[in-house]
Parts: sequence; structure tokens; C-alpha cells
Amino acid sequence: MSNKYLVMAMRTPHFDTAVIEPHRDFLAALLERGQLCESGHFTDGTGGAYVIYADTFETAREIAFTDPVHTTGSSELTVYEWEIALSA
Repeated sequence: MSNKYLVMAMRTPHFDTAVIEPHRDFLAALLERGQLCESGHFTDGTGGAYVIYADTFETAREIAFTDPVHTTGSSELTVYEWEIALSA
């Protein structure tokens, strides 16, 4: 069974809007493979977050760190194992 991992993506001063489409393609591929739970951006423009499924923390980091917003230096990613306490 996979665990959920929260990926926080905070824009850096080097953020380039050209990375948005490749980032969306990356998320779409995760969704297609059943690895993406949900995603969204912050309305203040500072970044966004997404929740992925992975078997281990290390695997979650490996997945997240292939995101174009990370590989281009446009955003700093932080991955957290997320244990949901209550959900609708």
C-alpha cells in the first residue's frame, strides 16, 4: 500500500514561467500512472503543492525531484510524509 506525500513547491527568485507547461505535463503523467492524488497553486503566486502516492519517503523524493520546477531551479521542493488524520 502506498503512503501519501505532500510536496511543497515554493518559487525561487529564478522562477521562469516557461516551466509551467512542463510542470503541468509532469503532473499529468503522475496522474496517468496513479501516483498523483491532487495538486494546486497558491493564489498569492508563491508556489503550490501536490500530494503523491509512493511506497517510501525516498521514492517520493525521487519522484518529486524530477519535477521540472525543481530541475530548472524555478522552485524549491520540500517533501513530507502526510498522515491524514481526518478527511471529508
